[in-house]
Amino acid sequence: MLDDMLDYTEYLRNRPVWQPIPQEVRDLFQKPMPIKSGDMAEIHAMFMQNVLPYAIGNAHPGFMGWVHGGGTPVGMMAEMLSAGLNANLGGRDQIPVEVERQMLRWVREIFAFPDTASGLFVTGTSMANFISVLVARTAALGTAVRETGLYLEHGLVAYASASAHVSIAQALDMAGLGTSALRKVALDENFRMDVNALEAAIRRDLEAGLRPFMIAATAGSVDVGAIDPIDEIAELAKRYQLWLHVDGAYGALGMLSEEIRPMLKGMERADSIAFDFHKWGQVPYDAGFVLVKDGELHRSTFASPAAYLQRETRGMAAGSPWPCDFGPDLSRSFRALKTWFTLEVYGTEKLGRSISNTCALAQYLKQCIEASPMLELMAPVALNIVCFRYRGDDKINADIVVGLQESGIAAPSTTKINGRLAIRAAIVNHRTERRDVDALVNAVIELGGKL
Repeated sequence: MLDDMLDYTEYLRNRPVWQPIPQEVRDLFQKPMPIKSGDMAEIHAMFMQNVLPYAIGNAHPGFMGWVHGGGTPVGMMAEMLSAGLNANLGGRDQIPVEVERQMLRWVREIFAFPDTASGLFVTGTSMANFISVLVARTAALGTAVRETGLYLEHGLVAYASASAHVSIAQALDMAGLGTSALRKVALDENFRMDVNALEAAIRRDLEAGLRPFMIAATAGSVDVGAIDPIDEIAELAKRYQLWLHVDGAYGALGMLSEEIRPMLKGMERADSIAFDFHKWGQVPYDAGFVLVKDGELHRSTFASPAAYLQRETRGMAAGSPWPCDFGPDLSRSFRALKTWFTLEVYGTEKLGRSISNTCALAQYLKQCIEASPMLELMAPVALNIVCFRYRGDDKINADIVVGLQESGIAAPSTTKINGRLAIRAAIVNHRTERRDVDALVNAVIELGGKL
């Protein structure tokens, strides 16, 4: 199994990025539940023949469809160690928890947060955003809201850009505030949150007797990779005493890159940050993280006394506070290990260069688009996402993307920019090179010509 997966990563370029799934392969996964024991070698062969070839392909250098990291053999090996150890990171006195605390200290350093800041590994930024909304809700209403709930009308409202990730609205929904509590602020010409429009929205809600409590800034928007003017937003948050959250799903780790770090100015002023190591950090899925500046407020939002969670000063029940005091999960995998391995083996300097390289490749793709009379750039290229189109109607561009995906040459996705369909190339994988960008551009032009 280990040899097969190392071979898989070594020879990725020999495979299609993605390929359609034959019906006969789908049918293999409709069989009844097994009652008798099976043969390990046969099941492994089933995986190699019918699972591995039909994955989404984000490890492939030609994958540019969504912001998915490519993973590394180092992370894969660490995941094997983690699975063998089978540690539950909910808490108790064990070194795996200390590994996660070590990662928290390093994350504090990356974002210039104080030693009192708390943090937690989660499945991804969607969960990290949700936790941050709950902590912000506690900051606004106090810990009593955990008992009284929101059956009384508190009038809480939050703000995010019109291009903010859907998980922000989803987090407000799950927190009991409702999606109508989110004000979607207009964008400026660079697809960033318009600060003047933000302040106007806050003023309108205050005049209406509502209670603004949170601003969610975006560091690397899902559509075009735009970074909201975080420093200016931080000034507004300070003026109106609002919680400042940064959804930095992939963009936050730009702090590791000397070229990108200045673009993230003001992120150190955030009250909470959500991001994923499994994107630009190249850690295998999943490895999301939430960082909260006020660690005590974070703990008071989630800590729950129970006899079976009794803490001691000695023995296995020592080591309080536990990770389960900072989030909703009692059962947690050892996500910190593969992240710790990744940072220890590669170092932040090399990871930072990898991040910078994806942005350099995006600029190269931009140049290729501008040099071709058949292609049109659809939005500014802020980081590593390039939105463009073949000069034709929306249907042609949609067909081009499907054709690219089915060809196995490259795998972009689509989005809408100013009402028009765009081909969206998100360059996240550390394996991607100029030849992969060239292959994408050439294939787009060829398919467009045929269509």
